[in-house]
Amino acid sequence: MEFELISTDSGSGARAGKITTAHGVIETPIFMPVGTVGSVKAVTQEQLRTNVQAQIILGNTYHLYLRPGLEVLSAAGGLHKFNGWDRPLLTDSGGYQVFSLAANRKIKEEGVVFQSHIDGSRHLFTPENVMDIQRTIGADIIMAFDECPPYPSEYRYARKSMELTHRWLDRCIKRFGETEPAYGYEQTLFPIIQGSTYKDLRVASAEFVASRNCAGNAIGGLSVGEPEQEMYDMCGLVCEQLPTDKPRYLMGVGTPWNILQNIALGVDMFDCVMPTRNGRNGMLFTWEGVINIKNKKWATDFSPIDANSTSAASRDYSKAYLRHLFVAGEFLALTLASIHNLSFYLELVTEARKQILAGTFATWKTKMVQQLQVRR
Repeated sequence: MEFELISTDSGSGARAGKITTAHGVIETPIFMPVGTVGSVKAVTQEQLRTNVQAQIILGNTYHLYLRPGLEVLSAAGGLHKFNGWDRPLLTDSGGYQVFSLAANRKIKEEGVVFQSHIDGSRHLFTPENVMDIQRTIGADIIMAFDECPPYPSEYRYARKSMELTHRWLDRCIKRFGETEPAYGYEQTLFPIIQGSTYKDLRVASAEFVASRNCAGNAIGGLSVGEPEQEMYDMCGLVCEQLPTDKPRYLMGVGTPWNILQNIALGVDMFDCVMPTRNGRNGMLFTWEGVINIKNKKWATDFSPIDANSTSAASRDYSKAYLRHLFVAGEFLALTLASIHNLSFYLELVTEARKQILAGTFATWKTKMVQQLQVRR
C-alpha cells in the first residue's frame, strides 16, 4: 500500500490524498460503506460500483469468521472473489464486537473468549489468530486487535485497556510479519489508538502507535456515546501526534457533519453503518438537511429525493414515491433509501476533496455543517 499526500487546506488540517492498494486507488478523504457480513445491506455490489461509486467497502472479522466461516472463504479464494467485489476491502478486527457483546465475553491477556450471538458456541480471539483470520478473509487493509472501552470509563480502566491494546498490537505486528498473504497480493496492517476521552492517554497511545511505523493508523473508541465535542477534541489531539505521510482512519464515525468536522482535523478515512441503518428506517441525509421520509408531509411531494445529488436513485424517484414504498412495506424502499444515503456520503467526501484542492475547504465546511443539520 502506498499513500500520497497531495494537498492540505490552508485554513484547517484537512488533507487530500491517494491510497494505492492491490485492488485499486482510493482518493481521500473517503467514506467506506459497511458490509458487515460481506454485504452492504439492501445494496448490490453493482449498485455500489455504479450508483454509489464506492471506492472501498468494509467486512467484519467477527461476523465473517462465524458466517460463512474461514473454510468457505478460503475455498472461494477470499472475500473479494466470494462476494464479487473487485475494489479495495478493509476488515475490522472484531475489537468493536468485543465492546458491543460485553455480556457474552471475557477479556484476558491471551485474548477474548466470547459466545457466538448465533448459536452460543464459545470462541477465542487472540492477536495472533485475528491476524490469521484476516489473512484468510483477504482484505487489503486489516486492523490490529484492540479493546474498545465503553463511555464513560474510569481513568484506571481506560489506561489498563489502552495498555492491553498496546501489548496486543505488538503481538499483531509480530504475527503479521511472520505470515504471508493467502492470495498473492499485499495486505497492510493498521494499528488502533485508544485511550477513551482522557487527553494524556490519547497522546500516549498515539505516540505508541506512531512509533510502530505501520503503513496507516486508526483512531478507535470514539462515537461510542461521548459528546460530539469530546470526539472532536480527542481526534484533533491524536492527529497532531500522528505522522503526516500516512493515512488516518477514524473508525465508526458518523453523521455527515461529524465527517466534515473530523476531515478539518486531518482525518482521511471514515466508515459508519449510519447511512444504511438510518436509511432503512426512513431517515435521509440530503444537501439541504435531514428528512424523515415517512412523515405525511412528503405524501404529495413529487420533487426528487435530492435534486442536488448526482445519484440516479436520488434524482429519478420522488419523495412521495419513496414514502409510499415505506408505508406499503416494500423492500425497494430499503434499497432506494440506502443507495441515496450512501451516494450522498460519497458525494460529500468527494466535494470535500475538491474544496481542499481548491483551498476553500474551511469556509465551505462551516457553511455545510450548519446546512446539513437542518431538520426538514
